[in-house]
Amino acid sequence: MLSVELHAHSSLSYDGRDPVELLLEQAEAVGLDALAVTDHDEIDASLAAASKAADYGLVGIPGMEVSSAAGHILALGVEELVPAGLSYDETLDRIRDQGGIAVVPHPFQTSRHGVAPHITDAQLAAADAIEVYNSRLFTGRANRQAERFAERYDVPMTAGSDAHIAEMVGQAVTEVDAYHRSAEGILDAIAEGRTSVVGKRTPWAISIQQFGGGVTRRIAGLLPW
Repeated sequence: MLSVELHAHSSLSYDGRDPVELLLEQAEAVGLDALAVTDHDEIDASLAAASKAADYGLVGIPGMEVSSAAGHILALGVEELVPAGLSYDETLDRIRDQGGIAVVPHPFQTSRHGVAPHITDAQLAAADAIEVYNSRLFTGRANRQAERFAERYDVPMTAGSDAHIAEMVGQAVTEVDAYHRSAEGILDAIAEGRTSVVGKRTPWAISIQQFGGGVTRRIAGLLPW
């Protein structure tokens, strides 16, 4: 079983803080086997992290968090940018065209661009996997709802820390029964449902810090200086 962080953000995300080197250092320090950096609508930092991962004893999984018209979708195993703003179905097609898998994060957290309110159950069930444990939770209700959905429709399950600062990498991990210790082996195992999830809540103070940092950077990006 490999311990894999599938949902983490670097400073390339508008709401991320740290360079990929710090994310990789943290992943190594907490004993992970693999890391996917999934920046919002950006892929360059993820490609850099994937190329450097072996130096930290890790498998690097390239990817990104795509802002589809319906909400956020993790594109794992892609090496080219998937455009933002496409329909849910088109976004899944673009990810699979690159040989990647589409994982829907926090689908029932509407305040964080979850897709569930904007698509049918059949569309959600068509994802390659659903994130059923996101560590940036307040009540846990949305996570439980995602897990019940995945169980009902027999969709593979993942977890992710959704870290926006390096210290939170590894808060929630997907344990993957992969036949090969490689990005391809991990993604194949996820798509085939050979996963279990392990996670703990991001401390509220850090969640607020991450949210506040994201707001600050979004505002800074709008200012002329």
